[in-house]
Amino acid sequence: MKIGDKIPEILGKDQDGKLITASDFIGKKLVLYFYPKDSTPGCTAEACSLRDNYSALKKKGYEILGVSVNDEKSHLKFIEKNQLPFALIADTEKVLVMQFGVWGEKILAGKKYMGVFRTTFLINESGVIDEIISPKEIKTKEHAEQILNLNK
Repeated sequence: MKIGDKIPEILGKDQDGKLITASDFIGKKLVLYFYPKDSTPGCTAEACSLRDNYSALKKKGYEILGVSVNDEKSHLKFIEKNQLPFALIADTEKVLVMQFGVWGEKILAGKKYMGVFRTTFLINESGVIDEIISPKEIKTKEHAEQILNLNK
């Protein structure tokens, strides 16, 4: 997916098994953020940045939706532990990460493995991608500020 593309209608199921669609967000701006794994230091920092700035993001008209390949149970624990006020999609079949092009080979400590590239898509009220914040650009502890500063 690239800037100017319309996001797919079916986004997936959240931590409660509820189907989330693009139509749910028509008329609202959406922060759709992909992250590697629940309860890891970077992913927790990113989620908490969005949590701590949730009201400022809402004031700017944003809804927030996180996506990882963890299952619903893992997402529920992550949400409860960190009191996250937004839903997380359990993309266990890797449908959404593949559609958005954020799944691929990564290297950690010299070992290659497949995983999610931390990427954020800012989607307008019509369901079209306006901005993409790439893995190299994302600062997990200040991620909400990065989003808020894009649209001053």
